[in-house]
Amino acid sequence: MFILVINCGSSSIKYQLLDMKSARDYEVKAKGLVEKIGLPDGCLTHKPSGKDKFTVECPIPDHKLGMKMVMDALVDPAHGVLSSFGDVDAVGHRIVQGADFFSGSVLVDDDVLKKIGICCDFAPLHNPAHLLGIAAVSEVLPSVPQVVVFDTAFHQTMPDYAYMYALPYEYYTKYHIRRYGAHGTSHQYVSRRGAEFAGLDINNSKIITCHIGNGSSVTAVWNGKCVDTSMGFTPLEGMIMGTRCGIIDANIVPYVMKKEGLTPDQMTDIMNKKSGFLGLSGRSSDCRDLEEAAKAGDARAALVLKKLSYDIIKLVGSYIAVMNGVDLIVFTAGIGEHNSAVRSQVCANFSYAGVKLDEEANLKAFGEEAMISAPDSKVKVALIPTEEELMIALDTMNIVKNR
Repeated sequence: MFILVINCGSSSIKYQLLDMKSARDYEVKAKGLVEKIGLPDGCLTHKPSGKDKFTVECPIPDHKLGMKMVMDALVDPAHGVLSSFGDVDAVGHRIVQGADFFSGSVLVDDDVLKKIGICCDFAPLHNPAHLLGIAAVSEVLPSVPQVVVFDTAFHQTMPDYAYMYALPYEYYTKYHIRRYGAHGTSHQYVSRRGAEFAGLDINNSKIITCHIGNGSSVTAVWNGKCVDTSMGFTPLEGMIMGTRCGIIDANIVPYVMKKEGLTPDQMTDIMNKKSGFLGLSGRSSDCRDLEEAAKAGDARAALVLKKLSYDIIKLVGSYIAVMNGVDLIVFTAGIGEHNSAVRSQVCANFSYAGVKLDEEANLKAFGEEAMISAPDSKVKVALIPTEEELMIALDTMNIVKNR
């Protein structure tokens, strides 16, 4: 079964085409990444199995064009792996926000699309992009089943005192206002794979997973179940991110709106699309750009990088307290997998908890599974590349076969 997995992020589209013979017998036929969507230096990187990688660099203003580039790459005569899109048996999509409409993965139909649309209010950077991806696939493959896999599902095990906000209770019953979290597919995968890699029993473990990228979240996983996570009602809450402000004093919102004469939609746009790395630096939403700028002496770029590490430290420290200890800390996603400096700065603050980094191993670790803690570290630290696409493909295969 050929399954195309589409993973639309706030500024990126990751994709994989997998030949799924079974849960343990599969082959990745091609994979790629569209990145820096919304920036002038957009790029598509496409890697077909058994063929050379190729890239296309051009401005990519939105996800619609990004999806078109993905489809063109898969059927390209020189670099593609499909004779036509009709070779695809099913398509699986990562969906950030399903609120309390969905407790698991489902086939796409009109009702599902309507509910995903309602959840756009909770994930304004992601759910609209997901809907664009679904619509783009529907135009090319109108008869091919599509499955949606929700990032919120893994976080449904949080206790009520972790997911509830101290607002009037009626807002929860009327408007579904509570903590939902995001990146659940990633946190689920890296916690399980991390435990296996570190030789831990997932059912008797305390793990903190750090999904650090353009969008970032940290999750406490106790005995394989999420007990708390940093993103909230929407993916805006938590730490500093590419264009999101993260947690702020809520009274800042009406204060700025009054001072600037802004509408609610305009303020939402500022907090989600014009803040974070971009807003604080005034330069870029991409961590790599800010690293170069900081090296060149840009003080605001350096400030962003310091705040990034500081925010992760605060979250990891709070989750150590929540679980009364930690056995394993996992780094994943774009920054987590490729930025040794951030990993080192974070871990340096947890020597009291028994964390001891192998600095040489950390410097060498780049995008591949690696144990980066020292052999005598009481707490293991690992780099585990996230495999959200595999998790999505498995759910898609099972649902389509059993429908």
